[in-house]
Amino acid sequence: MLDIKFIRQNIEEVKKSIADRRMNVDLDELLGLDEKRRSLILKIEEGRALRNKKSDTKPSAEEIEKLRSLGNEITAMEKELGDLEGYHIELLKKVPNMIHPDVPRGGEEDFRVVETKGIPTKFDFEPKDHETLMTDLNLIDFERGAKVAGKKFYFSKNNLVRLNQALINYGIDIVTRHGYVLMETPDLAKDSILSGVGFNPRGPETQVYSVENSDLSLIGTAEITLGGYHANEILDLSKGPKKYVALSHCYRTEAGSYGRESKGLYRVHQFTKLEMFIYCKPEDSDKMHLEILNIEKEIIDGLGLPYRIIDIASGDLGASAYKKFDIEAWMVMRPSEERGSTEASRPNVKGSYGEITSTSNCTDYQTRRLNIKYRQKDGDTEFAHTLNGTAIVSSRFPIAIVENFQTKDGHIVIPKALHKYTGFKEI
Repeated sequence: MLDIKFIRQNIEEVKKSIADRRMNVDLDELLGLDEKRRSLILKIEEGRALRNKKSDTKPSAEEIEKLRSLGNEITAMEKELGDLEGYHIELLKKVPNMIHPDVPRGGEEDFRVVETKGIPTKFDFEPKDHETLMTDLNLIDFERGAKVAGKKFYFSKNNLVRLNQALINYGIDIVTRHGYVLMETPDLAKDSILSGVGFNPRGPETQVYSVENSDLSLIGTAEITLGGYHANEILDLSKGPKKYVALSHCYRTEAGSYGRESKGLYRVHQFTKLEMFIYCKPEDSDKMHLEILNIEKEIIDGLGLPYRIIDIASGDLGASAYKKFDIEAWMVMRPSEERGSTEASRPNVKGSYGEITSTSNCTDYQTRRLNIKYRQKDGDTEFAHTLNGTAIVSSRFPIAIVENFQTKDGHIVIPKALHKYTGFKEI
């Protein structure tokens, strides 16, 4: 949520930010309502001051009647203000964050490639996609997952379960070495927390599962629970940022996503994720964003996966992100299935890049909504900045490993960095 004072003072800049995100927000309606709200507040304050002044002396019968009438007017204005406040906050929450000046402007396809590491995997045989490989090796069962829970649910089996556990433990070891506090979060959060973090908990556009007859929803990421962890608190950041890495199950409706990137594990309704989250001072957030990105790179470099880093374009940013990087690993999947994908123009190379991690700097957008501040040296308080980033996710990482490290006979070679966690070198 942006500061309404900032919006008033930077109307055209905010409007441009909304347009660059390709969002529709009626800023004029918000500003008109804000002006009416401020006018009401002023009238109420003036009325209260006049009433207090008259109360200091013994009023006449005529003055008592005027005071009673004034009190009724104040009560009516307070009720009108109360009605306005709710809608004012509702409109204010629809305004997205500002955009980092370096973010490429445009739509989903207008991202900027920041770095490319490794080259697309070349095979001397016809490679298979992960779903075929995993099914043939008895590692996954989508058919019975759909029977039990519905389409896009699945059973992980045998050494895929061990591979997922190995990836989580590998990620935990790397991230905690960087000073992140390890946590495991609830799978549920109050709708007020989801809204505060920037997720829509209800309605047709929601991407989360809501629990009927309650104010709870299943989380789509530990960003939600970690974002709510310090809600309504004043933090001590004098010794540096507060850094967390949390394990959680994640649930997503993936509404409207069928037919696009929907094959196999790429888009599913449930998965396990290890998520990094930072609270810091505003002057540290750019540096912390690069720290998270570098940890993500360290994790993926250790697995030996080819990948690229992209700077997400303005029209593809979520409402809360000021700047966002994705790391996309090379995958053997149809080129039409992924953003900006192209089939390599070399013999025996086919596939595309697919997102496996992302990291966002949300500045003070979430902390304003959740009332999370830190105390400055002079004793004043200011809103903290928040950042989040994926360390490991149990859907996308296995895709990249299985597809890149497949052998001609349909086996999977396990990256060396995972051997001590898996206890085996090949599936």
